Amino acid sequence: MSRSKPNILVTGTPGVGKSKLADVLAQKLGMKVINVGQFAKENNCLGDWDPEYESHELDEDPLLDLLEEKVGKGEGGLVLEHHVPDLFPERWFDLVLVLRCNNTVLYDRLKERGYVGKKLEENCQAEIFQTVLDEAKESYREEIVVELQSEVEEQVDSNMNRVSMWVDKWKQDRGRVRPGKRRAEGALEK
Repeated sequence: MSRSKPNILVTGTPGVGKSKLADVLAQKLGMKVINVGQFAKENNCLGDWDPEYESHELDEDPLLDLLEEKVGKGEGGLVLEHHVPDLFPERWFDLVLVLRCNNTVLYDRLKERGYVGKKLEENCQAEIFQTVLDEAKESYREEIVVELQSEVEEQVDSNMNRVSMWVDKWKQDRGRVRPGKRRAEGALEK
């Protein structure tokens, strides 16, 4: 598949700043954001209500079928934002950003959102044990997974600049043959 613009997954434990970074990337880079939870809601892809976590499960098969049309078969230029990185096919993404946050900062953010009990505890533990980072590393090629700190406003700006430079490089590299890839005439570049 050949995309004219890259697709980026922004992932991390709830409360690390995924929505904020995704919105900044979309605005600065002219990309479109898909908040997977909101997309699922708008397209009737919510599963059962989980009273313990006070949220809906996702009806994954129809959700992925709908996203395939936009992400998998699209022209690129999308920033998907979701806290579960291993839900999506690797081929959809050119870059996977895993946002991380100091646990004390995260705890305060989640409390402010109204998280309590098991939901609060398990999300903080997921960050401590770097669950989302490990899932991303297991699901995607190592070279496309990037861990970024997301605790203060300056880091949002720094992360935006870093991604912007990556996108510029991605655009420059388009059409070049990477080592080990076949050229049109069939020879391998070393």
